[in-house]
Amino acid sequence: MSSSTPSISDSARAIEATENAKLWERTLASKALFERAVLHMPMGVPSSFQAWDPYPVYLREGAGSTVTDVDGNKYVDFHNGFGAMIVGHAHPKVVEAIDRAARTGTHFAAPTASVVEFAEAICERFQAESVRFANSGTEATMTAIRIARAATGRDHIVKIEGSYHGHHDPVMFSVVPNSEMIGGRDAPSNMPMSLGIPPMMAEFTHVVPFNDLEMLSRLLENRGDEIACVILEPVMMNIGICEPHPGYLAGLKDLLHRHGALLIFDEVKSGATVAYGGATERYGVVPDLACWAKAICGGTPGAAFGGRADVMDIINSGAAQQGTFNGNPLVAAAGLATLTEILTRDAYDYLDALGTRLATGCADAMSAAGTPGHTVDLGAKGCISYRPTPLNNYRDFLETLPELYLASYPWALNRGIFITPGDEEQWTISVQHTEADIDGYIDQFSDFCTALGS
Repeated sequence: MSSSTPSISDSARAIEATENAKLWERTLASKALFERAVLHMPMGVPSSFQAWDPYPVYLREGAGSTVTDVDGNKYVDFHNGFGAMIVGHAHPKVVEAIDRAARTGTHFAAPTASVVEFAEAICERFQAESVRFANSGTEATMTAIRIARAATGRDHIVKIEGSYHGHHDPVMFSVVPNSEMIGGRDAPSNMPMSLGIPPMMAEFTHVVPFNDLEMLSRLLENRGDEIACVILEPVMMNIGICEPHPGYLAGLKDLLHRHGALLIFDEVKSGATVAYGGATERYGVVPDLACWAKAICGGTPGAAFGGRADVMDIINSGAAQQGTFNGNPLVAAAGLATLTEILTRDAYDYLDALGTRLATGCADAMSAAGTPGHTVDLGAKGCISYRPTPLNNYRDFLETLPELYLASYPWALNRGIFITPGDEEQWTISVQHTEADIDGYIDQFSDFCTALGS
């Protein structure tokens, strides 16, 4: 390529500038709301994940597969609340369950029949023997780690390089570090993601790459008697989507058990999205403990963790796990309707068909236009990664082209497609999406790929 020929990155930056200007013209009410919000909330949002430069699109309502912003612009939603809304928006069965709970009591801080039924449904679906409830994925992973430490009598944990497991201190190390902070391949950095984390916490958290048993084996040989557990997403979803190599998860479990450590699956994103039984079912490995949130609760703020009964029994022996709102009737009702009435096995056949249609259509569009990228299809979950070949670990993610994502984001919004902010995220398809919704996504993406090469 000559120096006068624009690169695909140059084209992406030009598209980004043009499309952002159009987006800002279409979202003046969002801008005004941001200017109010920033006076009372840091970044003008309730969670830093919702922030965007110069301001986020503020939503007004959702129905079925669509959302509408405060300016009245309507979008087909492939964001779906970072994967929580696999049921779609205002699903009649969820609305009915929430209405029933609202009329009969949303909170007692006492157990109910509905929470017992919800626990039974989770155990059946995810091959767990015992569960407890929480209010978010962060709470679930935080407590699962505590349970693992208490059950093993060890203090150290291992996490995967570049992964995210919530915002509690022990796991806020090596979360999407940039290339300057990542460290060597044989010595991944465990730099904290946030201010306010005591430096001494790094002593107890070790970092290894995904899909790499050799480095973990060396760590366990040296310090295995100190390590309580490994926590990981069985299919890594903090970098788009990175699937486990065949045999990796089973090998991980065997290796940990040889050293007396436990395996924790963070299924906050994959549970109830990649299969009826989550990643446990899809990849055939049952962990010692697992954490679930987002999709299991029908859009209400709930979570759960659990697994082996003998490990969970440590709660009976002094491991603390409390929460005023844990398993409250509102979340239990919505979650029970979600798992037993909506997300049936037939629903996953439908989601699989839509997911394959979307991933195949986007892959064909990139191939036709010569766009460097690949797609991943995991039923309701999937993604486009701007790197020609699939990812093996976080370091491969650093080889993607973020400028292509930054152009695709306003491009999609300006064409009525709502997608997740951040090139590390995925799409989520709901049971209320249609083939026409899928084809609309493919059409705008095909045009985007063409524009990149023009």
